[in-house]
Parts: sequence; C-alpha cells; structure tokens
Amino acid sequence: MRSAEIIRNTSETQISLTLDLEGSGKANIDTGVGFLDHMLELFAAHGKFDFNVVCKGDTRVDDHHSTEDVGIALGMAFAKALGDKRGIKRYGDAFLSMDEALILASVDFSGRAFLDYELNIATQKVGTFDTELVEEFFWAFVRNAQCALHLRKINGKNSHHIIEGAFKAFARSLRQAVSTDEGFVDEIPSTKGVL
Repeated sequence: MRSAEIIRNTSETQISLTLDLEGSGKANIDTGVGFLDHMLELFAAHGKFDFNVVCKGDTRVDDHHSTEDVGIALGMAFAKALGDKRGIKRYGDAFLSMDEALILASVDFSGRAFLDYELNIATQKVGTFDTELVEEFFWAFVRNAQCALHLRKINGKNSHHIIEGAFKAFARSLRQAVSTDEGFVDEIPSTKGVL
C-alpha cells in the first residue's frame, strides 16, 4: 500500500498528516484555515486520495505559516508514499472548467522541484483568505514532493472559481501521474533509471 504519515512540528505549526494514494477520496481536514480546509477536501475528493490532516498553527498572526506548512507536509507525504516511483506513470495533466474559469494543471514527478504559476488571481482575498497564499502552498508542495507543476488560468475572473479549479485540476493531474502503468510495473519511468 502506498501511504505515508508525516508529523511536522515547528515553533509556528504542529502538523499531523496521513495520505493513502489508493484511497477513495475520504478526508478529515482541520488546518485552522477554513478556505484551505475546503480546498483540501476538494483535492482529496478529485484525486481519490484518503487524506487526514490536523494543523495547529499561529493563525492569530495570519494564515501564512499554516498554509505553507501544510503544503510542505503534503509534499513530503507524496514523496514518501511514492518511494523510488517504480511503476508510476510519472506525468499527469488535466483541463478543468469551474463555471467561467478554465484551468490547466500538468505535473511531472521528475525529482526536480519547479512551479510555473500563472493563475493571475484578481482579488487579494476570498473571504478572509489571502489569495497570495495559494502560490505559497503550491511552492511548498513542489519543493517537498520534488515534482514540476504547471498551473495556468486559461480563462476566468472569479477568484474563488479560479482557486477551486486549480485545486481540482491539481488533484486530477496528480491522480494520473501517481497511478501505476502496466507497461512500467517493475521500472522507474526514466531512461536514467532514477527519478
């Protein structure tokens, strides 16, 4: 079973996270950041990952540390669950429409961290959530999962729809990339033999 448990404690956050890549989309999310909780519930459902996370953070200051550190822990969990990445498809992509918003997500579990982030969110906040933290979350994820991720808004003006579409497309591209490929069951999907 491809799964991981991450315990990450700093002076700013205390995080307990479990991830099962062979799940059905069950999620128990409590990050202390309501909007992030909602996005991660969507992430679990659309990726069919079983995902539990509890974060106790310094949200009395702001949501930055909790959002970034949950991204770090989730990236660490993917890296741990995938191990040497033997048998995975490696690549995944998704176009996703969320009403007027159209989002592209494309991922490569290359072993190299890269983020191409072009969501161009028009507002600074969705409710009380600072929209600049969306990019921080994805940077934290790719650095720790060691993958390349491209997230682009093709169309859209509603900030909530853009962000929601991004998390859903992200999840669907990951589901594709981490699924096993019958042609590579005993192989690492790289001519170098390592990722």
